[in-house]
Amino acid sequence: MPVPYHPPVKRSVEIAGHKTSISLEPMFWDMLRAAAAARGVPVNTLVAMIDEERIASPTPCGLAGAVRLWLVSQDTSRHPAKGA
Repeated sequence: MPVPYHPPVKRSVEIAGHKTSISLEPMFWDMLRAAAAARGVPVNTLVAMIDEERIASPTPCGLAGAVRLWLVSQDTSRHPAKGA
C-alpha cells in the first residue's frame, strides 16, 4: 500500500452556482469521489451538502476541514473501533 503522505491538491468545485477551490490531500479526494459515487451524486453536490451542514453548525470550521471531518466521521460510523 502506498504511503498516504502527500501535500494537499487544490481543485475547483461549484457550490450553489459559485466556484470555489478546496485543497485536500489525494487520499481525501479519493474518499470524496467514492462517497459521492456511493450516494449517486456528483462531487459538487456532496460538497454542497457538507457545506450546508458546516454552515448550520454552531462552530463552523473551514470548508476543507469540514470535508475531511465529514469523510472521517462517515468512515468511522461504518467501521467502528474494535472494543467500542
